[in-house]
Amino acid sequence: MSTSTTVLIAIAVVAAILLIVAAVVAIAARNRRRQRRAEEIRERARLATARVEQREALAHETAAKARAAQAEAEVKAAEAARLQEHAIRHQSEAATSREQVQEQWKQAESLDPKARSKGEETGDGRAPDRGAAWGEEQGKAAEAANYRDTDSYRTTP
Repeated sequence: MSTSTTVLIAIAVVAAILLIVAAVVAIAARNRRRQRRAEEIRERARLATARVEQREALAHETAAKARAAQAEAEVKAAEAARLQEHAIRHQSEAATSREQVQEQWKQAESLDPKARSKGEETGDGRAPDRGAAWGEEQGKAAEAANYRDTDSYRTTP
């Protein structure tokens, strides 16, 4: 072999080694860039995960408040239904009491000869006005309640 051939072979080997080294360096650089890029993506994902967890916590808190409000509304609806039932029962009792009082008035008028003569004097055949007596009793009861509320009991602010 001649020296020029040996030099060419040496140059070719050196060139091949340089190409291999350049390829390895390029691959290593590419891998480093990819690793940096992957790390950046992971960091953004960590931040996004934290924001998502905050949103989830807020969603859970809001849902809990909604359930509490719903439960409170159900309790209030049940209380309203119970009070409505009491009101209906009181109205029924009041109507029954009113009928009993009316019967007592009728019985008293049928027994009292003066009540019949007053009805005859008016000429219309109606019984005397009981509404005035009833209103007077209610007025006295209201005055007593007002006196009791303002003078006997302390009011709370």
